[in-house]
Amino acid sequence: MQKIAILYDASQAVLSTFDLDEVLQQILVIAHDYFHLQNAAILLLDEGELHVRRQIGWDEGQDKIRLAVGKGITGVAALQKRPIYAPDVSKDPRYVLSAQNTRSELAIPLMVRDQVVGVLDCQSENVNHFDAETVDLLALFSTQASIALENARLYSLERRRASQLEAINVIAKQMTVSLDQPQLLSKVCWLIQETFQVPQVSALFRDEEELILKASHGTLALGVQAGESLPMRNTPWGRAFETGKYLIEDDITQGQDGRFFPGSASRMSIPLVFYGQALGVLVLTSNRKCAFNPNDAQPLESVADICAAAIQNAIYVERMRKLAYLDGLTGIFNRRYFEDRVGEEIERVRRFGSCMGVIMLDIDQFKRLNDQFGHLLGDEVLRQVASILHQQVRKFDIVCRYGGEEFVVLLSQTNPQHLLQVAEKLVRMVENWQFPGVPRPVTISAGAANYPEHGSTRDELVEAADRALYTAKKSGRNRACLATGPVHAEHTPHQKVPELAPES
Repeated sequence: MQKIAILYDASQAVLSTFDLDEVLQQILVIAHDYFHLQNAAILLLDEGELHVRRQIGWDEGQDKIRLAVGKGITGVAALQKRPIYAPDVSKDPRYVLSAQNTRSELAIPLMVRDQVVGVLDCQSENVNHFDAETVDLLALFSTQASIALENARLYSLERRRASQLEAINVIAKQMTVSLDQPQLLSKVCWLIQETFQVPQVSALFRDEEELILKASHGTLALGVQAGESLPMRNTPWGRAFETGKYLIEDDITQGQDGRFFPGSASRMSIPLVFYGQALGVLVLTSNRKCAFNPNDAQPLESVADICAAAIQNAIYVERMRKLAYLDGLTGIFNRRYFEDRVGEEIERVRRFGSCMGVIMLDIDQFKRLNDQFGHLLGDEVLRQVASILHQQVRKFDIVCRYGGEEFVVLLSQTNPQHLLQVAEKLVRMVENWQFPGVPRPVTISAGAANYPEHGSTRDELVEAADRALYTAKKSGRNRACLATGPVHAEHTPHQKVPELAPES
């Protein structure tokens, strides 16, 4: 009866707390005080191996070992799910040294339902130390210890869930702060990486048959840079995208995709889905195997849904912003966009000591063309002129419809000579173009101004280019002229160049 009372007291002690570290400490205290064991340890199962979580009496450094299930007396106990007793370890080939003074060892699996969560390892300095009654008492105590460990795990899980819910709420609030897509994606990766303690988080978005890396944050190296593409077919992240379901890979050390995520050992891919439409994939990577728990999938999917909605909103805003900057007739940028960009470009070249230029272009005698052939054909001429200008400049140059039949081209990294050459090329291209339905040639006139030679502000550059355009018109049209001398800010702002009277 005394031993039963001792067991009851011991059970109450380990069940008195929900903190895992305190539970582990109580188990070892009871092993030492109640069962008079000088050497005892608790090994927990993690990633398919047993590792020492807490111990007393082991030799220095031995608590760092990791044992596979089935190896050593503790590993056999975990494999067979029953106590394993070695009355004389010197005669048992399964024994793995943990303390030089150990003569007998008893390993009892710690089980929750039918699953092994760890092993209570008891060692004695005496041969054949554990009699049948002591083994039975330790086995009963291990049952209570297993319950205490499970309670501590569930309590920790609930606290983690509460923390994750709080994090989801924080992320949801943060997602409403920014509607700039690149900034938003960077914030998404950073928040998930920090909140869920993931080594690396990357955001991939679909572009035809590939996924583009848009943003990434963390401590691991990546084999691709932002803007580069990753294949979608026959890849784990591609399967997550196509199925709309998360995918956990416990061991990717031997995978064929190491060039994209070098040094990664496990990965979780979570699709970004908005109203049934897959936008992309969040790829979480770790340098540890089995780093991702399926229990974390639900909160991470909730975060992914929040992010997908925020990203879709940013896409809508970006789309609306672009529409506000586009000319409805020609499809190229409008005057508002030009006025925003020319100021930015001037600031950039001023900071780096570079140069840039502006070309103003106007369709010659456009009113007469409208009067002769109708506005529908006039609109088609505007569209085709816009297309010619867009095709004949560099990709990073900007073509805008300035108003009516007038266009403007913003060129970076250009000097006055090159600027004039471009303007003359555009004039010739339009002159030689065959406009369907127009029986006579359509021509344009152009005026060019360069920064800093002809002006140092937006208004000065536009005014200088406008004066050069007027000169081209006055000189007979169908030609390009370069501005002469700087224009001062006190000159009147740009006005539409009046159409000269037809030449006789």
